[in-house]
Amino acid sequence: MKKRVCIHYLILIGAIALGAILRFWHLDLKPLWMDEVITAIFSLGKSYNDLPLGVVFPLERVQEIFTFQPKVSCAEIAENIARQSTHPPLFFCSMHAWLGWLSPLGQEWVEKLRSLPALFGVGAIAAIYAVNLAFSKTSGLTAAAVMAVSPFAVYLSQEARHYTLPMLLITLGLLGLMQIQQDIFLKQKVRFFVWFSWAIINSIALYVHYFCVLAFLAQIATLILLIYYPATKSIKQIKRQIWFALILSISAVAISFIPWLMVTLSHFHRSETDWLNSPAHIAPFYQTLINWVLMVISLPVENQPLPIAIISGLLMLIFAIWVGRQIFLGLRVLWGTPKTHLATLTLLSFSGWVLLEFFAIVYFLNKDITIVPRYNFVYYPSFCALIAASLNKSQNSSWKVWRDGTGNRHTSSLKLLHPRTGLAQLSAKLKSKNLLIFFLVGVISSIFVVSNLVFEKPFKPEQVARNINQNPAVPLMVVMAYRDYQDVALGLSFALEVEKVRKIIKSEKLDKFAFFKNSQELSVWQQLSQLPAPAISQMNLWVIAPGIKRRDYPPQIAMSRFNCTIDSRQHYRIGVPYQLYRCM
Repeated sequence: MKKRVCIHYLILIGAIALGAILRFWHLDLKPLWMDEVITAIFSLGKSYNDLPLGVVFPLERVQEIFTFQPKVSCAEIAENIARQSTHPPLFFCSMHAWLGWLSPLGQEWVEKLRSLPALFGVGAIAAIYAVNLAFSKTSGLTAAAVMAVSPFAVYLSQEARHYTLPMLLITLGLLGLMQIQQDIFLKQKVRFFVWFSWAIINSIALYVHYFCVLAFLAQIATLILLIYYPATKSIKQIKRQIWFALILSISAVAISFIPWLMVTLSHFHRSETDWLNSPAHIAPFYQTLINWVLMVISLPVENQPLPIAIISGLLMLIFAIWVGRQIFLGLRVLWGTPKTHLATLTLLSFSGWVLLEFFAIVYFLNKDITIVPRYNFVYYPSFCALIAASLNKSQNSSWKVWRDGTGNRHTSSLKLLHPRTGLAQLSAKLKSKNLLIFFLVGVISSIFVVSNLVFEKPFKPEQVARNINQNPAVPLMVVMAYRDYQDVALGLSFALEVEKVRKIIKSEKLDKFAFFKNSQELSVWQQLSQLPAPAISQMNLWVIAPGIKRRDYPPQIAMSRFNCTIDSRQHYRIGVPYQLYRCM
């Protein structure tokens, strides 16, 4: 018995260790993109007021912008967030404390910035193990392994953003939900300590990410469904206690969020929340299916040669169909087995309610959030738990149907049906083989994620930097014509990559960068014409201008004694347009 327990926990430690390796591997390989720059600004204790806007500064000084401010309090960070962003403050306060522990940040500041989300991602592996203990210990191990090698979970863990922390908190909330379900239906009692812990977790989650309100509402709806579920009539004698605990918990969470409520309402009306497009007919449905596939397999498709993209796409489709069949067969057994029926119902209900909320946002608020895979962190923990539990049961289900051959549905396991035959052992071997294939595909997919071949960074800062650095010997000036603070963050992501490539050839001392606000009152072209000419004979001027069409770039820009002429062959657009002017 002790040997089995030892092996069990060794496997758990191995799954967590593998997950940690995949999450911390090459944390600094990918460029910081716009959202991560926003994280860096506020987490370092700064705001947009501290940035060099409206002036030309040496490119080599861009790293000085990302310096840690140790004396900034959480209250000051929250104030900056309230005025200049659209998020709750708790994640940024946590990041500031974390970076303070790791100070001095040095040249590895990007890796350190991403290390806390990676750590939260590792914590979610342990949490999902605990959730799936409601099915079995083996299911718990499978859940830990599924999340450890999930390319989607690895991708979120390597983002310097508030996705893995709310995912961890939602997983802990599901753990509390499963405990409540087991207490009231198996033990016929209400433990207020469990309800209190569940309420605290959800209160914290609301201060980390606004989407956590969707998870909280889905948990409430699931509890109400369980209370009135036909198969749970035995709880009549404690129903009043359940309702009291539920109302008390909801009230506590709501009251705890009152201090940030007015800020939340103001955030919903900010222009930064209007970037999502309206849904295109049924596109959100197949986009959701694609997002589910990306949770278990992600092969290189983006910006790949057509043959590689086609082969990768076909392999992903074949694997998705195979895994989908395994999950369907496993869910059928879990649903039909009395011991696992309520746990399955709980997770299915939570997932279903969140998906309904997503589609309500899509079709009633006209914001297609299904085009953004990362937002699926809200229901990913429940999906992961169901996938793991299903994979443990799927092979038994398939052999059971083959053995019966009558079309009748049975809920007993194959081992119970055939205790003296070798089919049970054969089924176990096949199940192990299927699990091995699943995990191997997950590891390969995660390696692609870590290597920046899958889930590429939006706006591709590294590619923009390569295009801008076409003439390494010619001094460079890059101008970001910004409309709002998000454009500023986007410009900084480009500046970091340009500085990196120019530093290699040791020419960044002559290179310049500038942020000029582009408005009707004062255009970026007017501001450029007022600049004094630099003390050089020639220069490449790149103008990044979000919202400007190609035809709106003027053919020439007069800059003191410099005359900058547009190079019509050097116009690019990767999310935003950028144009080269040759100045002499």
